[in-house]
Amino acid sequence: MIYKFLIGSEESENFKLEIAIDSSDTFLRLRNTILDAAGYDKNQMDSFVICDEDWTKEKEVTYYDMDTDTDEDIWIMEDTPLDELMEDEGQKVKFVFDYMTDRYFYMILKETIPGKNLHDPLCQRKEGKAPQETMSADMFADPAPVKLDTNIEDLDEDLFNDNAFNEEDLAELNEEFREEAEEDL
Repeated sequence: MIYKFLIGSEESENFKLEIAIDSSDTFLRLRNTILDAAGYDKNQMDSFVICDEDWTKEKEVTYYDMDTDTDEDIWIMEDTPLDELMEDEGQKVKFVFDYMTDRYFYMILKETIPGKNLHDPLCQRKEGKAPQETMSADMFADPAPVKLDTNIEDLDEDLFNDNAFNEEDLAELNEEFREEAEEDL
């Protein structure tokens, strides 16, 4: 059976891929086809997230076992055929290509073609330009400090005046607080 995936991005709305791949092929071959079509490096950490109708994670297929102590099943791209986790047209998947900033492509299993096979995955359509693969470290750097136009001498002198709160004002506030507390009891 042949699977056809439609792939898009919220970051680059004009970017679209259509990939055809045999259903018995692995997630690793799908990954490599997507990365080649997008012009991305294959040395980055990425994964497929199988989602429900609302794009909520159900399962994750990773490049390698990350040694997490969890009761969840672990699927590795190289060892997992597509048809083990996917079968229904309309099934939703996220391809996380940038783990550092949780950036991904939306994927939909657009069509299944039974009775046909495909030896090698094929990018049947590519439109637009893929978003930048990774965000630069500069995008996460601390912003430049804000320069205030006000000199400290320009501030109202009463702000630092020791008489701003005198003991009588504090005693009155304490009395009001005590009365309210007694009423609540």
